[in-house]
Amino acid sequence: MSIPVLTAVAWPYANGPRHIGHVSGFGVPSDVFSRYQRMVGNRVLMVSGTDEHGTPIQVQADAEGTTPRELVDRYSRVIQDDLVGLGLSYDLFTRTSTDNHHRVTQDLFRALWANGYVRTEKTLGAISPSTGRTLPDRYIEGTCPICGYPSARGDQCDNCGNQLDPADLINPRSRINGEIPQFVETEHLVFDLPAFSKSLASWLDTRTHWRPNVLNFSRRLADDLKPRAISRDLDWGVRIPLDGWQDQPMKRFYVWFDAVIGYLSASVEWAGRTGDPDAWKQWWCDPEALSYYFMGKDNITFHSVMWPAFLLGHNGEGDRGGEVGAFGHLNLPTEVVSSEFLTMSGSKFSTSRGTVIYVGDFLREFGPDALRYFISVAGPENQDTDFTWDEFVRRTNFELANEWGNLVNRSVSMAAKNVGAVPEPTVPDPADEALLAQSRAAFDTVGGHLARSRFKQAISEAMRVVGEANAYLSQQEPWKRKDDPARRDTILHTALQVVQDANTLLTPFLPHAAQKVHEALGGTGVWAEQPHREDAGVSGELGTSHSVLTGDYAHEQARWTSTPIPVGRPLSRPTPLFAKLDPSLGETGPSWAPIATDG
Repeated sequence: MSIPVLTAVAWPYANGPRHIGHVSGFGVPSDVFSRYQRMVGNRVLMVSGTDEHGTPIQVQADAEGTTPRELVDRYSRVIQDDLVGLGLSYDLFTRTSTDNHHRVTQDLFRALWANGYVRTEKTLGAISPSTGRTLPDRYIEGTCPICGYPSARGDQCDNCGNQLDPADLINPRSRINGEIPQFVETEHLVFDLPAFSKSLASWLDTRTHWRPNVLNFSRRLADDLKPRAISRDLDWGVRIPLDGWQDQPMKRFYVWFDAVIGYLSASVEWAGRTGDPDAWKQWWCDPEALSYYFMGKDNITFHSVMWPAFLLGHNGEGDRGGEVGAFGHLNLPTEVVSSEFLTMSGSKFSTSRGTVIYVGDFLREFGPDALRYFISVAGPENQDTDFTWDEFVRRTNFELANEWGNLVNRSVSMAAKNVGAVPEPTVPDPADEALLAQSRAAFDTVGGHLARSRFKQAISEAMRVVGEANAYLSQQEPWKRKDDPARRDTILHTALQVVQDANTLLTPFLPHAAQKVHEALGGTGVWAEQPHREDAGVSGELGTSHSVLTGDYAHEQARWTSTPIPVGRPLSRPTPLFAKLDPSLGETGPSWAPIATDG
């Protein structure tokens, strides 16, 4: 039975190009998961977009001598280029600066307000003494009052994970110019998070299948909930739809509040683009639907506590009850799938510190699947992982090129040379049957891991099949069977069948290579669909145009099953699947991301 599966992917902030640390958390894992779910026949809706509001955008626009709109327009397109290049199969990748997103955000807020989960409150706001503007929480640094970490941000301490307010920091300072912020009283909207302590705790108790790091961290957060401001003094963001607020030029929703609502607004926008405005409801209101949220660990708070609380509040299911809001009863996350950090030489990727490898640079030199493979097999799925060029070269040369690429090349080449087509098998030997049985069994094993977002285990099992097939060819030596063509053809047919099976198993991880293997095996048409960019037209009230990423994935041929390879299908000598890298790259790195040397 086909199940609606929502893949909700963290929204990259539109303040610059993405580095490989970003896409190791939100990008590649979500796409591997979505491609698998489509292959098993589920109805997938994979949505995200660029997160474009907030004071940091205004600050950066000032620094670059441009406007916030011009800044996000530029970087949204750069990010889209990166994600298309990686082959991330979004049904819709949009933007938070659209009229649709503003409207959905305001409607969800109205439900929270009507149910009494938002109040007004006088708070201390951080102001830059030199400009008079609000300082964004993330641009204020100081010592964490809880754990003593000296570089805590004004919204969260990356060391202990606790949420903070800038006024909580010891010795706060502006990261923009080092000045000491001035704290002044201002009126803001405050979300009453403690009013969800019981409902959130009860819900988290049902999430026993989550990754332990996510569940344990979320439970600790739920034990100490504090009210959180959801508005800010700035003129770039979603307007607040309340009398006395909506016409104030310097009052907008806090960016973290509207960004998580983007999953819903993107789904609504997608539905409108299909011509069925209610189509989004099958993923959000059907109690049988599943929803998986993908991100890095620094976003767990917003997805396992904040967003569920918003949904509970909209549904009237917080500790104080209430009425169901405008969108009907909305589903809470099935799972929050968080990755750890991908580091480089032991440091968290940081543009400001120079420890960064941009996705665009990486794709131009090495292509998408080498990066997708590295993230899947050696990425930060359960613990922080250090990226090194040496390990990247080793994985590419010895696993992708020598193991998988070599299996495809020699199997297809021998069949093309000796038969010119997929050979017809005769009576199989026990060795043939054993390999085919392993290959068929891998669909359940690999699929079971992918369904639970265990990507390392899944790709390792798929590559184990590749290793077994290589060993089989070496043992059976079809190149020595000239005097026994029937046995030679049976061996080659067995090898080609396992190549086709392994290609299916690896399709979620290596969709670009999977298309090439499909064609090398004589297949035609689209095996693994890729996303593309479309013009979404002009957004009404805001009067802006924007492009989106989307794709027609329903017509791709990839299905999660072992299908017999057609005997007699013509074959020709294939081109190499993966180019080997110069081993010296592991010692130096490329010119655009060289390995630092002492002295």
